[in-house]
Amino acid sequence: MRILEAKRLSMRFGGLLAVDQLDLQIDEGQIFGLIGPNGAGKTTAFNCIAGVYQATSGEIFLHGESTSGQRPWDLCRKGLARTFQVVKPFATKTVLYNVAVGGFARTSVRARAEEKALEVLESLHLAEKKDALAGNLTIGERKRLEIARALATEPRLLLLDEVMAGLRPTEVDEMVRILKRLRDGGITIFLIEHIMRAVMSLSDRIVVIQYGKKIAEGTPREIASDENVIKAYLGEEYGAA
Repeated sequence: MRILEAKRLSMRFGGLLAVDQLDLQIDEGQIFGLIGPNGAGKTTAFNCIAGVYQATSGEIFLHGESTSGQRPWDLCRKGLARTFQVVKPFATKTVLYNVAVGGFARTSVRARAEEKALEVLESLHLAEKKDALAGNLTIGERKRLEIARALATEPRLLLLDEVMAGLRPTEVDEMVRILKRLRDGGITIFLIEHIMRAVMSLSDRIVVIQYGKKIAEGTPREIASDENVIKAYLGEEYGAA
């Protein structure tokens, strides 16, 4: 069943066309990758899908329903959550507090929000840090905290914006395992990522955009051998490999 669809999605900022007639279809249970050079319009597309921006033109459907005019908090209640490229936790608050904030999307009772937060922290191996201040976490722990806060909203579709940026190789491997486990638990994942070995190992399908326009779509194997993608983004060395 299709969980997300974008039709001819465009976003213009004055004279800049950041997203240009982008079509996407994501089915439930998929891990779907969005890649492209810096400045290609990936995060702008995410912001349109998540309701941060109202698209200049085109349509977005979540569970078959148009999202036109809906704001991020409306979409969150309908099962869409996202993380941000620049992680900004409540640095002077505890890890538990940070994640419980997400839990309030589903309940107004603090005890229930904290119970959900503890459950999520346990699944992401952060429970032992629940009383630590978020500002004292490592970058890897902050990335997991960002995911935990999104998971506390109980999403069906999770948008991840460069959640592996800045991680060490071993931390990337751990994040790949976490995301596969989330997918196996019933969460559909739509991710932007520059770490190609992670994208290629995780994704069922990948869309590549350049200057806001889709230049390729396919399986990881198809994308890795696409001449347009190699020239625009992966590089000749990657194609040779």
